[in-house]
Amino acid sequence: MSSDFSAFVDARVGPRGSLENLSQSEIDKLLDTGQGGLYPLFRRCALAVLNSGAPTDNAKEIFDRYRDFDIRIVRHPWGVKLEVQNAPAAAFVDGEMIRGIKEHLFAVLRDVVFISNEILASGRFDLTDSASITNAVFHVLRNARLLDYKARPNLVVCWGGHSIDAQEYQYTKNVGYELGLRGLDVCTGCGPGAMKGPMKGATIGHAKQRIEHGRYIGVTEPGIIAAEPPNPIVSQLAIMPDIEKRLEAFVRLAHGIVVFPGGAGTAEEILYLTGILLDPANREQPFPVVLTGPRDAAEYFEQITRFISSTLGSEALRRLTTIIDDPPEVARRLVRGMEAVREFRRQHSDSYNFNWLLSIQPQFQQPFEVTHAAMRSLELKREQPAHELAANLRRAFSGIVTGNVKEYGIQAIEREGPYELAGDPAIMLLLDELLAAFVAQRRMRLPGSTYRPVYRLVA
Repeated sequence: MSSDFSAFVDARVGPRGSLENLSQSEIDKLLDTGQGGLYPLFRRCALAVLNSGAPTDNAKEIFDRYRDFDIRIVRHPWGVKLEVQNAPAAAFVDGEMIRGIKEHLFAVLRDVVFISNEILASGRFDLTDSASITNAVFHVLRNARLLDYKARPNLVVCWGGHSIDAQEYQYTKNVGYELGLRGLDVCTGCGPGAMKGPMKGATIGHAKQRIEHGRYIGVTEPGIIAAEPPNPIVSQLAIMPDIEKRLEAFVRLAHGIVVFPGGAGTAEEILYLTGILLDPANREQPFPVVLTGPRDAAEYFEQITRFISSTLGSEALRRLTTIIDDPPEVARRLVRGMEAVREFRRQHSDSYNFNWLLSIQPQFQQPFEVTHAAMRSLELKREQPAHELAANLRRAFSGIVTGNVKEYGIQAIEREGPYELAGDPAIMLLLDELLAAFVAQRRMRLPGSTYRPVYRLVA
């Protein structure tokens, strides 16, 4: 299979059920290229969707290559169409945009408009208040129709690296296959690698069981979408306002979580989840979490669990189960865990589709604006509750991800050099060992380039 990622196409496309009509004010805002206008955000997300499957995950490189890309809204008597110029040719077949990409493109339009008008500008949500943030996450997911499912809990959220090797990718497919055979649906960050593999495997498992309406949910956000564009298997896509609301969407939607090998982004997700589960308010809530990979990935998980145990304590490890090289057992563990989830939510009259009972503290919800000053001032010290230390460690890894793959982070590193991280010597040593292992295992190497660290640990 080959795709031409260097050619360009001009086209006009109509929606497929996501958003047929826009008001004049919505169109004006979408086409406003000035400060406060939505055009730069919409263009960036649209280009990422059209660039799905590209061989690079370097956001700066993508935006430089398609610097002449343009997208406009055209009003018709029956609704709106999108007019694209200098779009990636790989998004088209014989001049027609691939249907899945078209659906993703209009999902971007739907969510960009909804978040701007209903979440940010309406005054309905106080985004400094924890309960209101959760309510905003709920409304974005409901508007994207991700909460329409009416059946027993069966949604597995899968996390892992977007740039993994062939053996690890095949393993994610094997696990997805076992999940699909057991009637479980899959939600991921929607990109390539460990986000695509479980979905691909689940499609085969669903097909063998004659499950015609399996769900392959992708949840992303504007800062990461260029490096991790939606893969073609995603059947339902949601764009969240920022990384924190994306992470909250994952844990509110999930009935269980599987974590595959990855790098700094996967460590960020594990620390986020562990920090939430360490909150005393969540002690009794069942939430199956399985760390898994092929035999060769055992060392990766040993390093992760050693880091968590040494920084957050043994209670953190109690909420995590590690299963190496056994896809059927991973799936069986999720099935058993979901029975406990179903019973708990039934007893507490909580929704099967959105976990309202899960306590998420503000430090896990408030957006962390990654700057050199913010990274330097992170509290990476033991004199704080374990879930608060987890929140700060999560922010540290979020900053590293930003420097690795996000356009503004890459530019900041080019201008000012690596981010600095400081804290207790013992924590700094553990962090240094973990990050060095990621680099040595090429888990923080971008395709086609030698990894240059975007961080520096200081005393």
